[in-house]
Amino acid sequence: MRRKSAETRQQIIDAAYTLFYQIGFIRTGVDAIANAAGITKRTLYQHFSSKDELIEAVLENQHQMALERIRRWADRITGKPDQMVMTLFEKLVQWADRTEWQGSGFTRAAVEFADQPGHPARKAARRQKEEVEMYLVEKFAAQNLDNVELLVREVMLLIEGCMSLALIHDNLDYVDAARHAALILVQNYQSTPAENVQRPQQT
Repeated sequence: MRRKSAETRQQIIDAAYTLFYQIGFIRTGVDAIANAAGITKRTLYQHFSSKDELIEAVLENQHQMALERIRRWADRITGKPDQMVMTLFEKLVQWADRTEWQGSGFTRAAVEFADQPGHPARKAARRQKEEVEMYLVEKFAAQNLDNVELLVREVMLLIEGCMSLALIHDNLDYVDAARHAALILVQNYQSTPAENVQRPQQT
């Protein structure tokens, strides 16, 4: 019975994420999720007490899957810093060059709930982006670079920016432009002493 319950729960999560990604978190109703999962709404509420609880479970599930994907990507990011950047953005292109691609689900969730900073979707998005940043810091830390944390934060800005613009314009050239900018960043951090790097003001 427990196995059946776990399978039904996962079935709901999978159906919900598909709809959330295709239609949006706010626009997707519980009735549509139940229909897509092949269950009744009553059964859905036996597993999740509210839509927000379901959103939290969906994003936690996606978080774990994304971490595994990031680990696989990170294992392939080797060589000199410029080679690492090339590999990183090649993986981004492969991910985005799919007919069903609609950008980062976590970024979209954060945008949809922008007026609710305490919403589980906002927390999940923040956690996922922090994990990506931590992985990149770990990978670049072994290189002869100044202020790796700041470098990675700037690379993260390029990643988020190029993904958003690629989606808006339906044009992956923005990923290539971000790659070019990231290569320049890496070169600057290799040649510029740490004390001369312009750091953002702390607020």
